[in-house]
Amino acid sequence: MSDRVYNVLFLCTGNSARSILAEAILSLSGKGRFRSFSAGSHPAGKVNPFAIELLARQGLDVAGLRSKNWDEFAAAGAPHLDFVFTVCDNAAGEVCPVWPGKPMTAHWGIEDPAVVAGSDEDKRRAFSKAFAELNRRISLFTNLPLAKLDAMAIKRELDQIGHLRDKGE
Repeated sequence: MSDRVYNVLFLCTGNSARSILAEAILSLSGKGRFRSFSAGSHPAGKVNPFAIELLARQGLDVAGLRSKNWDEFAAAGAPHLDFVFTVCDNAAGEVCPVWPGKPMTAHWGIEDPAVVAGSDEDKRRAFSKAFAELNRRISLFTNLPLAKLDAMAIKRELDQIGHLRDKGE
């Protein structure tokens, strides 16, 4: 078992919903093996209230969660990143900053719950679905034997996790 702590950045365009959910999930489930961060290419400036509500309902810490620009993580003094995951298709298609240390990257596209129209209950269902899918993928990721796999094997596993879909979709 390695004592190494891996830094993980989740990216989305607005950094208000999916990437925030992922940051909070990994903060809890990483069990000291992972430090999680999130950012966006065009941050919304605030976290979606449905994301905050869901995370609080799940017992996850929402203190300190904020919508931030991905440039913070490419600047001098930023944490060294080991993994960068895009969780929205828009961010995956954008030209990302050059990340110091050349972290391993993968795309884990999740439907955007923030664009769901309808009642508050419809929106809550969309956020719950995104949370469940992210939680599943993050659980698979945190259970990978990273210290025992070579870079190509890790990349292959990360890409496979990104192509998973929940049953019933």
